[in-house]
Amino acid sequence: MATRLYVGNLPFSATEEELRQVFGEHGTVEAVELVKDRETGRPRGFGFVQMDAEGAANAIKKLDGQQMGGRALNVNEARERTQGGGGGGGGGGRPRVSVAKATGSFPQVLPERI
Repeated sequence: MATRLYVGNLPFSATEEELRQVFGEHGTVEAVELVKDRETGRPRGFGFVQMDAEGAANAIKKLDGQQMGGRALNVNEARERTQGGGGGGGGGGRPRVSVAKATGSFPQVLPERI
């Protein structure tokens, strides 16, 4: 059965072919996926490699902390996503209401400095 590895702290110049080559030295690579930003299409600096279980264990031992493109790789077994993630944020707190609407009067306007 294949094991999915998380590979973090990748140089932004890394390619799927480079990862396939590096991890291929430790076992049979089935798939490589570099994660890119949805809006810009630029690499996000991490990805996933799927390979045979024995090769994955060997790759974790040999490659975790190794340098690639001047950066120390972070290699470990990928974990399933937990529910409830998702981006976004903001909101919350009290609703935004202008001072004029809230009090019925407008705030004092100070003269501009020249």
